[in-house]
Amino acid sequence: MGEVLKSSTFSAGPNDKLKWCLRVNPKGLDEESKEYLSLYLLLVFCNKSEVRAKFKFSILNEQREETKAMESQRAYKFAQGKDWGFKKFIRRDYLMDEKNGLLPDDKLTLFCEVSVVTDSVNISGQTCAIQFKVPECQLSKDIGALFREKKFSDVTLSVNGYEFFAYKAILSARSPVFAAMFEHDMTEKKQNRVEITDMEPDVLGELFHFIYTDCSNNLTIMPEELLAAADKYALERLKVMCEEELSNNLSIESSAETLILADLHNANQLKAYAIEFLKSHASDVIETPGWKTMIETCPHLIAEVFRHLAHQQIPIMYPPRKRSKQQS
Repeated sequence: MGEVLKSSTFSAGPNDKLKWCLRVNPKGLDEESKEYLSLYLLLVFCNKSEVRAKFKFSILNEQREETKAMESQRAYKFAQGKDWGFKKFIRRDYLMDEKNGLLPDDKLTLFCEVSVVTDSVNISGQTCAIQFKVPECQLSKDIGALFREKKFSDVTLSVNGYEFFAYKAILSARSPVFAAMFEHDMTEKKQNRVEITDMEPDVLGELFHFIYTDCSNNLTIMPEELLAAADKYALERLKVMCEEELSNNLSIESSAETLILADLHNANQLKAYAIEFLKSHASDVIETPGWKTMIETCPHLIAEVFRHLAHQQIPIMYPPRKRSKQQS
């Protein structure tokens, strides 16, 4: 909320390489604290990835005595540039009231104590360092295992004789199309079964792998098919991943067909990239089978490509200058 003040830097001790400062927001940090002075301890420089520290703030009155003290209830983790403190340190009207004696000579003096905490414990007089190794997050693997193991599944998806057992909650959370299918009074909701007729089993399997794990193992093998599936089930992240893969492998032979695919599935980033590619290789692309297909099936794309070419190649025309009459 407006003005921010910072103190000069200081250290917790003569041999401490950490540099700290105080950050003050005289009019609070947000709407909730606008009637207060906010006070924070900021780690300015740190030669480690992070440190843990406790801190205590107070105001020195006219007698240089500590008043209005507030301290952290535990050690907080600080990284360089990180701060901790109190957004409601003291009410501004209380601070400004002369009878409270907190602004002698209209000066505010803040006192800060910092205690850096080391990760060690003392056992029978011996100090040993504590090093915790937190396991990596296994969420995507664990959710992926649900799909592979088929435990507790509540819906079956059938495609060309293959059946996939899945979970309505997960499908609905990931895809608004599946959410609508299971929320409304549709056949799929009543029978707990979905029949899919426009997709191959391996594509649906890869689609489910992405839904459960947020990654794809076969993106480079079937980007066109996955793009269509991602568009159908409104999986925007997978869709853009497919667009990127197709753009990375765009060629003169494939560019027209890729443009048709991008237009069909509203892949706008891929469409823009394909048009730019066509503009740069127009004389070669128009000789490919894909271009002939586009003439027959997507004449609106031909018109769109030519509009881009026209804007690129036609210079801006200005009216001719009028000749000035020469006096004889």
